[in-house]
Amino acid sequence: MLQQRVLSAVILIPLVAVIWWLGGWVFGMFMALFTAVAAWELLRLLQREDFFQPIWGLALPFAAILVLEAMLEADSQRLELLIGFAVLAGLLVALFLQRPRAASDMLLSLAAALYLGITMRFLVQMRLLPDHGREWVALAAVTTWITDTGAYFVGRSLGRHKLWPRISPKKTWEGWFGGLLAGTLVAMWLAPYLIPNLQWWQGVGVGLAVGIGGPFGDLSESLFKRQVGAKDSSRLIPGHGGFFDRIDSFIFVAPLLYALALWWR
Repeated sequence: MLQQRVLSAVILIPLVAVIWWLGGWVFGMFMALFTAVAAWELLRLLQREDFFQPIWGLALPFAAILVLEAMLEADSQRLELLIGFAVLAGLLVALFLQRPRAASDMLLSLAAALYLGITMRFLVQMRLLPDHGREWVALAAVTTWITDTGAYFVGRSLGRHKLWPRISPKKTWEGWFGGLLAGTLVAMWLAPYLIPNLQWWQGVGVGLAVGIGGPFGDLSESLFKRQVGAKDSSRLIPGHGGFFDRIDSFIFVAPLLYALALWWR
């Protein structure tokens, strides 16, 4: 497993780094594809429940388009129209489906797409910021990775008290605090280095946002997996699980850090 994790990282990290550096539509298309695959994984998890059958042709394009729409010039009415027309399309599809639970299939498919698409689009919006957008994405990614790594190692060596056993029995308070401390210390140093207009105390704010928000993203994914008895969202990334497993922390981190980036511009 460790060899698989290392090999996958050696292949994927340079690829993701190039896409991050290029930005623009390259980054937007990558995030849209990543989000669509994560939505596919989420819907496959929910499909294990007997009462649900995903509407793939509705959910996956909707998730991708929600992310891609962030590439266009900001217009809140366009986003509202996009969501509104997705609901109308879902209703039309449900009317023609020969299924006993077409209505709930439609609603759950739309909800899954919205859940991932509306949160992952914040990473695209962050990358598009005219002032240090690339650096903000790097700060978010590095701080999240350090936080996760710190939580993993501290939890394995010192973890005794369960953080949220009903949802994720392996997570501990010691691991959470270790990750929070590691991420905050790194962000405190890295934020002023990457983004000159930030102070060390703002780096602490970034670390706290990631250290508190990231685990909730992870727990939110665990909620789905525990309901259907799954360990990983898929096995598409050897040693790392699925795409959904790789972005779960960003479900909270992306909107929180985008809000901080706008506040501190």
